[in-house]
Amino acid sequence: MEQIGPPRRSGRNTIRVARREEFENAYKIITPAWEIGRPQRAFMRLMISGKIKGRVLDVGCGTGEHALMAAAVGLDVVGIDTSPTAIDIAMEKARKRAVRTRFVVFDALRLAGLGESFDTVLDCGMFHNLEDAERRVFLNGVRAALRPGGRYFMLCFSDERCRVGAARTISQAEIRSSFANGFRIDAIESAMIEESNSDGVPAWLAKITRIDTA
Repeated sequence: MEQIGPPRRSGRNTIRVARREEFENAYKIITPAWEIGRPQRAFMRLMISGKIKGRVLDVGCGTGEHALMAAAVGLDVVGIDTSPTAIDIAMEKARKRAVRTRFVVFDALRLAGLGESFDTVLDCGMFHNLEDAERRVFLNGVRAALRPGGRYFMLCFSDERCRVGAARTISQAEIRSSFANGFRIDAIESAMIEESNSDGVPAWLAKITRIDTA
């Protein structure tokens, strides 16, 4: 298993460490509801239409279904997640499917530390788990990792969903304000995040381009 620069524990990141351990325990003990054994249909449609291309980064990749989807058509893909268990499962899937994919235990709040550039960034469920200050750090990292003209595709819980649990619901206005600098929002579309224990959760599919502000 590849691991790059694990986040250091400090008083400031105690909550994030606890959240990371919660996700790790979820993968160890159960199959989380968001792990449906295949890619989300919203991302599958993007793949079929040719929107996902070039070098691909899957942030918060979980057990790797979206990374493996992109790699299966020959794209150069990196999947990152803070859960070693999820990454182990993803690597085993890649081995069994004979798909060449790179999976890394890595914190999405430290994307600049990857030292790599990508044409596409996929985010299914990362953004809506971030606090306001974390969003700013994350988006700075996305800007660092995404080439000018590259695309960021995000599936997040929409404000049409009643908030349950830790994940936040996100409004279109929040998406637009969060991505106001260094990005161009191409579309925000109604979608669903499919789950194994429900009919799905109302979501936004945001299609966003990094613009060169230099």
